[in-house]
Amino acid sequence: MTKLYLAIPCYNEEEVLYDTTEKLTKKFDEMIAQGKITPDSKICYFDDGSKDKTWQIISELHKTNRYVNGVKMSRNRGHQNTLLGGLMTIKDRCDCAISIDADLQDDINAFDKMIEDFENGSEIVYGVRSKRATDTAFKRMTAQGFYKVLSALGAEVVYNHADFRLMSRKALNALANFKEVNLFLRGLVPLVGFKTSVVEYERSERLAGESKYPLKKMLGLAWDGVTSLSMKPIRMITSLGAIVFCISIIILIYSFIVWCLGRTVSGWTSTVVSIWAIGGLQLLAIGIVGEYIGKIYMETKHRPRFIVEEELK
Repeated sequence: MTKLYLAIPCYNEEEVLYDTTEKLTKKFDEMIAQGKITPDSKICYFDDGSKDKTWQIISELHKTNRYVNGVKMSRNRGHQNTLLGGLMTIKDRCDCAISIDADLQDDINAFDKMIEDFENGSEIVYGVRSKRATDTAFKRMTAQGFYKVLSALGAEVVYNHADFRLMSRKALNALANFKEVNLFLRGLVPLVGFKTSVVEYERSERLAGESKYPLKKMLGLAWDGVTSLSMKPIRMITSLGAIVFCISIIILIYSFIVWCLGRTVSGWTSTVVSIWAIGGLQLLAIGIVGEYIGKIYMETKHRPRFIVEEELK
């Protein structure tokens, strides 16, 4: 049997924790009865500095539910840092860990197939959405565009996969060797390697509360993924600069020929357009280069990616 730990990052999840724990407890009871996981498997909640009663509820559940453990971060560090911090805290206590969001939009019935694949040799099992029937048209379009843009810009990601995955202890120990401060787990985990597999599932609607990844955060996450994992934006600037330089040489030759023929006419519009176009291009280039320099600056500080304030086990 497999000793399973669930890794569940939480930020202001007081509205869903009781219902989530009830459903996960029932699922654990079924899997234990079927001999799929050991009785000492755990449901681990990682509190990301919540402002509501999330940690209070986790502490209460820890006292009343034999499966529930908790890890409290010292402050809000964001979903990715909290998930990594929790995984690194529990990695040596389990055979494998499944990360899932507290709202249980990801299908807990996929646990069975994930465990089966793990026992058949997969070190990482990705939960991949088979369809997006519960999403609005706008959400579906932006989410699918998110993965396509990441792939186009060089970030290695699994299409339609978020952070619902199983990782073995071996894979978690390998992930611990990645020391980046700027975290994008969806791109880092594929770099671990090892044997992987995919389990498809249908995503449900959120039980209560609001999504922790609205469009603004999704765009920020995408940008972090690209700048953390790919040099393509810098290379695109280099290519664009080379193209603009070649065009400027052509314009210079053309202007010289026209001057020699005595047909020069001062053009206010073309001058203004050129200034704005080149100026905008330069600002864009400086901004992208600055983003990379900023990330290098943060990496060189070697600050801790997470700090555990309290643990219930």
